[in-house]
Amino acid sequence: MSVPSLQDPTSAIEKRDRCGDLPHRPRVLLGKMGLDGHDRGVKLIARVLRDAGVHVIYSGLWQTPRSLAIGARDEDADVIACSMMSNSHLVLVPKLLDECRALGRPDMPVNVGGIIPQEDVPTLLSAGVRRIYHTGTGMEEIVQSVRECVRAYAPLQSPSTNAVLARQISLAHAGSLPAGTTLRRPARVVGITGSPGAGKSTLVAALAAEAVRRGECVAVVAFDPMSPITGGALLGDRLRVDFNAVDEKVFYRSLAIVGEDYRSLPQITGLIGAAGFDTLIVETVGAGQNDVAIREHVDRTAVVVVPGMGDAVQMDKAGILEIADLFVANKADHAGEAKLVRELLDIASGRRILETIATQGKGIVELYEALLAA
Repeated sequence: MSVPSLQDPTSAIEKRDRCGDLPHRPRVLLGKMGLDGHDRGVKLIARVLRDAGVHVIYSGLWQTPRSLAIGARDEDADVIACSMMSNSHLVLVPKLLDECRALGRPDMPVNVGGIIPQEDVPTLLSAGVRRIYHTGTGMEEIVQSVRECVRAYAPLQSPSTNAVLARQISLAHAGSLPAGTTLRRPARVVGITGSPGAGKSTLVAALAAEAVRRGECVAVVAFDPMSPITGGALLGDRLRVDFNAVDEKVFYRSLAIVGEDYRSLPQITGLIGAAGFDTLIVETVGAGQNDVAIREHVDRTAVVVVPGMGDAVQMDKAGILEIADLFVANKADHAGEAKLVRELLDIASGRRILETIATQGKGIVELYEALLAA
């Protein structure tokens, strides 16, 4: 595969304007279906697309046709770009197209890449695949094919409530939600914030899974940073959620912002409540000491901290700790956890401190009860 140089000193300016003639930044859902456990290639494609100004939603490995279709619908993607192990394309790709139709997005374009024999190409194209890419396809061609799928946002006519909600969120985030659209704030809106690498996405995924276990439906809005240079973004938080297990019981939407630009969040919150969700979890961009704006948009805020975040002086001057309604000491199995909890006790002023190991599910029930239980 031909990959353009990412070190070209002129490329940043060129890439900045690459999507300027489109009605919105392209949104592509990247996914690998079936048992293909190799992700080096798809991660390279994700980075190149991001650097070309595309918003890349990375769904991870071992996806089913249904989980990819749910992701594309709820993320309101412009196109699905998928690949799979050889000899499975004639089974998995038609199932993906069928799931898109069943989930209320029969119009969703699907591009397929991989080792696909030429004799199978007509079958896939006749089934509804938009483009097929073979090994050796240049990245510029892939980027252009994503851009070609972008259409101006308009209210979506679909039998699926989630499909309509997803498009409404796109309109709200673009600042073009029609006047008079029904808005209702959910009963519970909680914010999960903390520094990059603290495990926020894994905690959110665990909380969502616990809600499903209790027979509830929950919505998640996850913010990631948008490049101020290219306008691209890598939206990878949803890969922590096992949609093969939770299916449609979790509505998950990834959005890119610069800094703490939450101007669209009040409308998005109202849309989610009006769609029937009583619980909304908002995950912030990886936050620093002064990133406190989320507090104005949620009912309760959990600040996630981990061992090694700094000494007591650093904690005292970290303004983000002041907005916490409760603290989550995640990665409690790491060295330094006891020291972290002691230092949190010095500043907590009676606020709860919960210890979790998100990757193992430990402490999740207690966190759910503290944050989300009615």
